[in-house]
Amino acid sequence: MNYLDTLNPSQRSAVEHIDGPLMVIAGAGSGKTRVLTYRIAYLIGNGIEPFHILALTFTNKASKEMRDRIQKIVGHEAKNIWMGTFHSVFAKILRIEGEKLGYTSNFTIYDTEDAQSVLKDILKEWNLDDKLYKPSYVYHRISKAKNALVSWKKYLQSSEWAFEDEKHGRHRIGEIYKEYASRCFKANAMDFDDLLFNTNLLISNFEEIRQKYQQKFQYILIDEFQDTNISQYSITRMLADKHCNICVVGDDAQSIYSFRGANIENILNFQRDYPNVKIIKLEQNYRSTQNIVCAANSVIKHNKFQLEKKVWTANEKGEKIRLLKANNEAEEARLIALSIFEEKNKRGLSNNHFAILYRTNAQSRALEEALRRLNIKYKIIGGMSFYQRKEIKDMIAYLRFSVNPLDEEAFKRIVNYPKRGIGENTIEKLLVTSHEKNIPFWNVLQQYESFFGKSRISQAINEFVTLIKSFQIQIQQKDAYEAALYIAKMSGVLRELYEDKTPEGKVRYENVQELLNSIKAFTDSPENTDKSLTSFLQQIALVSTADTELDQDAVTLMTIHASKGLEFKNVYVVGLEENLFPSQTMIENREDLEEERRLFYVAITRAEQKLTLSYALQRYRNGKLVACEPSRFLFEIDNRYIEKVQTVSSFSDFENSSPSKFSTQSFFSQHSTTPSYVHIPSPSFKPASASELRVGMRVEHQKFGFGIISEIDHNNQRAKVLFEHFGEKTLILSYAKLMIHLLN
Repeated sequence: MNYLDTLNPSQRSAVEHIDGPLMVIAGAGSGKTRVLTYRIAYLIGNGIEPFHILALTFTNKASKEMRDRIQKIVGHEAKNIWMGTFHSVFAKILRIEGEKLGYTSNFTIYDTEDAQSVLKDILKEWNLDDKLYKPSYVYHRISKAKNALVSWKKYLQSSEWAFEDEKHGRHRIGEIYKEYASRCFKANAMDFDDLLFNTNLLISNFEEIRQKYQQKFQYILIDEFQDTNISQYSITRMLADKHCNICVVGDDAQSIYSFRGANIENILNFQRDYPNVKIIKLEQNYRSTQNIVCAANSVIKHNKFQLEKKVWTANEKGEKIRLLKANNEAEEARLIALSIFEEKNKRGLSNNHFAILYRTNAQSRALEEALRRLNIKYKIIGGMSFYQRKEIKDMIAYLRFSVNPLDEEAFKRIVNYPKRGIGENTIEKLLVTSHEKNIPFWNVLQQYESFFGKSRISQAINEFVTLIKSFQIQIQQKDAYEAALYIAKMSGVLRELYEDKTPEGKVRYENVQELLNSIKAFTDSPENTDKSLTSFLQQIALVSTADTELDQDAVTLMTIHASKGLEFKNVYVVGLEENLFPSQTMIENREDLEEERRLFYVAITRAEQKLTLSYALQRYRNGKLVACEPSRFLFEIDNRYIEKVQTVSSFSDFENSSPSKFSTQSFFSQHSTTPSYVHIPSPSFKPASASELRVGMRVEHQKFGFGIISEIDHNNQRAKVLFEHFGEKTLILSYAKLMIHLLN
């Protein structure tokens, strides 16, 4: 069969368009990869030299997949196409032409760690406070400037950039940028952003280079065009200026990377830049059911800034989207884990048919624990296991060493973090002395001056020992959460992470807050009678050292950002609450809100057959259990495509039952919800003994709130209570934990 015969009319029209600018607006699941692949094959089949074709993608995986598909159609000619990521293609050009800018062909490419190491040296030599001028922040600032095509010269001349820096007390960033650029140049090195920035310089400043590559790349194709930044689009516009055979494929509704510099204006204004552009819309979705497609449409229509299109599908109607309401994040995770367990058994599905998507990596912790309890294998994409993240390991190392000061591995991890002037040589001396003299190194630490004499280092060591001893006192006197919070604050870890305002820094800070939240949940749980830090560490040690071997048959956990371009039979999108999704920290204007909505659209359209959305009525934030509101995005889904699901009335049913015997059907009820009222217990909540309770008393329950005792049977240890928001409940007195309140 001719490959063109497999295309629908819109796809075929995009493939067969050869000359002139073309914009393909490709809705979710509409087969854009197939269109790009077949378009390149069609160009070659119509006599276009593959050497004259440039295809740019955002991932090596995407370019490899496209090349493999093209090769099946046109054979080995596919190897002659210039195809790859923006960075790989431009690095290739710079290897050839870089001498024009003063670089040799064997220049080094610095990764983020290399780049930040250069910045650290500058800060150290200039005696700048590396807490104020945090290397990761400075690097992020310089990266942002380069992607906006702002050189160090323009940066120093710009009142706008200077105002932003001075507002945060970092007025020397422009000078640091200049020195950083100089050192990279002297080292014959470029960072990732330089690969774009310097290619722009080459093509814009050297006429012969520009003409050479304009003639070479007569046909340019760009995948995921909505994700391009100013620098990337600038290069491709200059390259396409002679022949104007530029084809961009993208979906403005899936533009979700502005925090990386992506500029949605590129796709929204493409028609302005190329007035004679041919626009083709791929609106047929081949991935999802009708209910999922229609639900996604009903959400994205609320965006003001978008290109008009109407995505549709000929697939079956499918099941309605399930909306799951849970009392808290732990219950949310458990219900989802149980739902996956039942779906697998009922429908004969594999683990890899399921994905759980969340807004922030910190949300994975509760989900991981719930999946482990049911022995469901999982893998984390675009991240690592919660307890394997550096910031979590650092914080846990502080807790471990405070509990057990003989833990050498924990000691090595924390002794100079945050920096306190104790270097590697000092640490090595301490450990060698400990081993040679067969003395616990904690003893060597406490007697440092008697072993090594008085010095600046001895003062830092003494301060560290005093700090750890203060932590040990807290551990003896306080529960796990209070002790951990004290350690997180006094160690300087929380402050260190909080002051890093880069996107990565914010994520690390959120992750440590999530760890503290999990400790608070541990101490709040009535099941944990031993609420000490030692007990908590033992519990998580069993979780984090469990068998984590991952194979292909595993449930996928990832952020929504990481899920873009993927698809799964069953998708769960969790944490749909105001301030979490949409994210409170990411919204400053309408454009930010619309990007959050596009992110939700991406999440919905990952699902092929079944989609479940969930939110919690309460969630731990900064160590406090706070009431949550459902996300505004939930109210934007047309009611025709959604069904509401009731949670369990008492989660002890799940806790005390084996998965094989317990069924979600016992508590799932279509088109019903739990009461929307959320009770926050009184700060002084203290349950009365059962013998003190009498009919007519006003009492408070931690979950059901305030009510009046209507009946009581002390022999059978039962009472009926009429609650203000939940009606009459029969409670077992030994478990009810009721606090007596005086009637008003």
